[in-house]
Amino acid sequence: MKWARQRALQARLFAGSWLNMGSSDTAEIAGLAGYDWVLIDLEHGSGDHKDLLHQLQALEAYPTAAVVRVPNIDAVVFKQVLDLGPSGIMVPNVETAEQAHQLISCVRIPPLGKRGAATSTRNSGYGFHYAQYLAEANDNLLVAAQIESRIGLANVEAIAAVDGIDVLFVGPTDLSIDLGLSSDPEQPEFREALVRIATAAQQHGKVAGTLVRNPQQARQYLALGYRFIALGSDRGMVIQGMKANAEFFSTLATAA
Repeated sequence: MKWARQRALQARLFAGSWLNMGSSDTAEIAGLAGYDWVLIDLEHGSGDHKDLLHQLQALEAYPTAAVVRVPNIDAVVFKQVLDLGPSGIMVPNVETAEQAHQLISCVRIPPLGKRGAATSTRNSGYGFHYAQYLAEANDNLLVAAQIESRIGLANVEAIAAVDGIDVLFVGPTDLSIDLGLSSDPEQPEFREALVRIATAAQQHGKVAGTLVRNPQQARQYLALGYRFIALGSDRGMVIQGMKANAEFFSTLATAA
C-alpha cells in the first residue's frame, strides 16, 4: 500500500495482527476483517517465499498493509521480499545503531542505499509502473526494528535516531527473557523498559509498537504511548477456537 507508512506514522492507533501460518486464506480473512496492517512472519512462521507472494496477492483487494518480518539482516533476503511489493519490513533483534544503518542501506534504493531494483518485478507492477516505483519506494516503505534484548534496550536511543527507522517494535517475550523479567507490562522493571523505548521513539519522531496477547494488554501499551499494535495471530486464534470447541465436546460427552 502506497500510503501505509504515512498512515502508520500519523495514526493514534495502527491496529494489526500476526500471520504465522503461511496461508493466503487467513491473509484474505484479515483483510476482510478490516485490520490496518498484518505481519507476515518469515522468522517463526510456517510460510516460504512462494506463500508470501500468495498472501500479498490475497491482501491486494483490501486497505490492509502487509509488513513482512525477515529472519535477519540479509541484503539478498531483503531484495527477494521487497521485489514482491509489501508495504513494510520488520527486522528482529536490532541491537545497535550500526545494525540499523546496515538494514536501512539494504532496503533503500540508491542513492540512499544499496538495494538493487529490477524493472519487471511485482513491486513495480511488473514494469508497468517502474519509474513511479523507483521515485517513491524510499519514501513509502515502512521499516520496523525490533528491540528484543538487553543490548538493544541499552542502545535504543541511538537506534531511534537512525534515519529510515520508522517503528521501534518490542518483542515482549524475547526482551523480558533477556532482561530476566516477567513480560507483564505492569511489572515495574519491565514497564520501565517499555517506557524508555516509547520515549526514544517519540523523541525521534518514530512510533513504538508491540505484539499483545489480549485486549487488556493492548490498552496498557496504548497508555504507555505504543500506537503500532498487533493483537494475536492466525495460528493462535485457530488454536483457541479448536481448543474451546474440543473442550465443549468433552464436557457435552460427559454430561450425556
